Amino acid sequence: MTVAESTPDQTPAPADPTYVDDRLAHWAEHRPDGLAFTYGERSWTWREWEDRVRRCAGGLRALGVRRGDVVAFLDKNHPACVELSLAAASLGAANAIVNWRSAGDEVDYAVNDSGAKVLLVGSELVPTIDKIRERLTHVEKIIEVTPDGAEGDEYEAFLAASPRVARQDDVEPDDICLVMYSSGTTGRPKGVTLSQANMVAHTRNAHDGWTFEPGDRCMVSMPLFHVGGSSYVLFPINDGVPSYMTRDPDGASLAGAIMHGANRTFLVPAVLAQVLQAGPDAIKLFGALKTYTYGAAPMPPPLLRAAMEAWPDTDFLQVYGLTEVAGVATQLSAEDHRTAVASGHPERLVSAGKPIPEVELKVVDPATLEELPAGGHGELWLRTPQLFRGYLGKPEATAEVITEDGWFRTGDMGKVDADGYVFVEDRLKDMIITGGENVYSPEVERVLAEHPAVMEVAVIGVPDDTWGESVKAVVALKPDTTATEDELIAWCRESLARFKCPRSVDVLEALPRNPTGKILKRELRKPYWDGRDRAVN
Repeated sequence: MTVAESTPDQTPAPADPTYVDDRLAHWAEHRPDGLAFTYGERSWTWREWEDRVRRCAGGLRALGVRRGDVVAFLDKNHPACVELSLAAASLGAANAIVNWRSAGDEVDYAVNDSGAKVLLVGSELVPTIDKIRERLTHVEKIIEVTPDGAEGDEYEAFLAASPRVARQDDVEPDDICLVMYSSGTTGRPKGVTLSQANMVAHTRNAHDGWTFEPGDRCMVSMPLFHVGGSSYVLFPINDGVPSYMTRDPDGASLAGAIMHGANRTFLVPAVLAQVLQAGPDAIKLFGALKTYTYGAAPMPPPLLRAAMEAWPDTDFLQVYGLTEVAGVATQLSAEDHRTAVASGHPERLVSAGKPIPEVELKVVDPATLEELPAGGHGELWLRTPQLFRGYLGKPEATAEVITEDGWFRTGDMGKVDADGYVFVEDRLKDMIITGGENVYSPEVERVLAEHPAVMEVAVIGVPDDTWGESVKAVVALKPDTTATEDELIAWCRESLARFKCPRSVDVLEALPRNPTGKILKRELRKPYWDGRDRAVN
């Protein structure tokens, strides 16, 4: 993205950023009284928000946080999470953002795996932490944050008592600033480590092709534990545009944000489906959006066509990416959305568009590792300065996905057509994406296999018109045992976040296997996916 010579109010154009907090400092200096951030009933100017970040840094430093350390955040969307990320980065430390929907054992794993010294936890999640507090062996300080900053808010008191501390002299652009937990091949989440340089590059590249205009306000509703939330929130900071953050991405919250002037957003396709089903008033209200960027889950073509018809003046942009590349890798532009059918290429609406700047993409035969020509079906490989530093504490897992010459093996299968449009068609890795959330099958299988009646289990993704995919378990039971669908789902909910748990369970006498004994998930999926366009984002 190129920055204009000056902003509409004649604020001097900012220098190209090197660190994630550079632009915040610029706007605090040159637009101190301009609106920066709104959350619920509270708003802050650029000067006020920058002061909160600097005081957060001062408080962390007083607690002994130094370069190379990790802090952690566990709550729904809250400005404290963004403040913690920026403050920690200015000390050369990283924020590990934990999925607030996780079960206690999953929180235990993520916080301990990250090695976090300080943990900020929302009031609603304190009971979860109380149950596992003695197991959080690295955590030296827990700070509670309330949704509304009410009197007695421990985080607000922490900021008020802390001195301002500037970025430390030993901080480098390649220092890790975020740890985002993503499902992995072991059935346990892996910590994806993203540097300041990664996030700055993503902000520059993924923002290419569209810009904010005077009077715009950015709706930040994607969960911050998702890379889509924590990368998107940097866009308005980069451009000096006010943000309106919602605590939840529910209809009432989104409507409230729009009524407060929010007109640019990034959300999962499932939200579109909910709005279209909510009736004419909701559809009219959402027509105020100038830009609706969507990704993180498949967009069923009928849903996209209905949305484009309902909101003809809205620019729709589709993005495909992964946590390991800080978010977006390819983009289907608003122009492509509008002209795909008229240009004789309606198939482009199910493509992932073209690579964004500084992203190289090639299609590789996963067996021979040879690059394939246009139209060839293989694994998508990416090379970009956005590429993560590695999986936290897992060098072998990192080496499996990053080649010696810097290519990232995405695990996604697809093709690139003769015009350069990327089609993501399937997954080499066994992942299910439901409502924008990644669910790795072995993680669910590991839990179900512990049920006393389960002999063997396979977990697959099946089509879901609202969520893109939903989780289905197929099990065979041990002789002389019984287990109902409800019982098996309840068993999962004791150990896993609700979105990871099966929505349905089929019981078979035996699961299909190949001659070597491997379960044929392809055969289990086939009845559900036959006749459908499978577009994976």
